[in-house]
Amino acid sequence: MRSDTSRPGGDAPDVERSSVAAWDAPTRIFHWSLVILIVSAWATFQLTEVMGDPRLTWHRWNGLLLLTLIVWRLLWGIAGPPHARFASFLKGPGAIAGYLRDLAAGRPRRFLGHNPAGGLMVVSLIALVATIGSLGLFAVEHNDLATGPLYRLVGNDIAKVLTGWHRFLFEPVLIALVVLHIGVNVTYTFVKRDPLIPAMITGRKPAADYEDAGALAPMSAEAIRFRAFGCLALASAIVFGGLTALGGRLPPWPKVGW
Repeated sequence: MRSDTSRPGGDAPDVERSSVAAWDAPTRIFHWSLVILIVSAWATFQLTEVMGDPRLTWHRWNGLLLLTLIVWRLLWGIAGPPHARFASFLKGPGAIAGYLRDLAAGRPRRFLGHNPAGGLMVVSLIALVATIGSLGLFAVEHNDLATGPLYRLVGNDIAKVLTGWHRFLFEPVLIALVVLHIGVNVTYTFVKRDPLIPAMITGRKPAADYEDAGALAPMSAEAIRFRAFGCLALASAIVFGGLTALGGRLPPWPKVGW
């Protein structure tokens, strides 16, 4: 007979017995914020005429927010809790190849955080978005009304070259990588029954034997909040303070309404 897990007085079932903590809240917020800002970056460029924004004000602020988010994630990869740290999932070629061989041979290995191949994907996405955002700082668009904050440091000819790379690395390169990332996560979630997508929403995975469980000491909720806000403040100072120190010109505030 199955026992009733509810408690007298209407308490909810104790889900912690059947699941374990995987992703901290700041890491999950980063993930979904990155999704939103990438979609927004595409939309605010493609719909600039519809929005009546020939100077790409929305797009340029979107890029600055993306850079701040990426710098925050780099800091969080050092100061964050166990499974957010690069040291916990950034592996060498041998470990990645070994994981893929086991996967192909039908010997799945379970990880609370990123598996070795997933860690490579995460680092690749972060590096690519950082590169695209950095190139955008020097970009100039065809109407010459929209320029990056550091455009004056390189001149028009070099800016046009960097703008070409800025566009190419976003579309098709970043778009292709994002599609691959989504496809792999959907496959793991619905075919391999490794709930990567739900875990990035709830922060928990089913209780099981994970290779990386207990590899690093846990961090208290108070420490996570304190460090997350500290990293955000430092990331903002690095991005906006750095631009100011280099003589960069920030875009005007976007106008609300089309």
